[in-house]
Amino acid sequence: MNFQRGRSREEPEINLIPMIDVLLVILIFLMVTTSYAKFTQLQINLPQAAGEQANNTPNKQIYVAVDSSEQYAINNAHEKFSGVDSFAQAMRKAAGSETEPVIIISADAKATHQSVINIMEAARIAGFGHITFTTQNPAK
Repeated sequence: MNFQRGRSREEPEINLIPMIDVLLVILIFLMVTTSYAKFTQLQINLPQAAGEQANNTPNKQIYVAVDSSEQYAINNAHEKFSGVDSFAQAMRKAAGSETEPVIIISADAKATHQSVINIMEAARIAGFGHITFTTQNPAK
């Protein structure tokens, strides 16, 4: 039995005002939390170290240098880089009988990160865990 026969049926209605309110709140949230910095204008000033050199040197030190043109040297002797494994062998040869030498990496400021990573990876393969980097004191 349909008792509402005489009444007209109301059509469903979509109320847009609450949806607009929610969208405005989301828009305001995004505007407040978004930073508009351009990464192409990012200026990075790398830190300079002014620490003191330790006087005690119990382990042998191996100096590994790399310049901006990716020329490598171990203890001031030019070493051709033909791969990480061969460079690890050259580092083992430079260490001699020392089992835990300190690897001191001197990298040019314009050397690629990959060249420094190559040295670190070769030290890892050679089994040397003590690695340090050289820096220069800031100009006064």
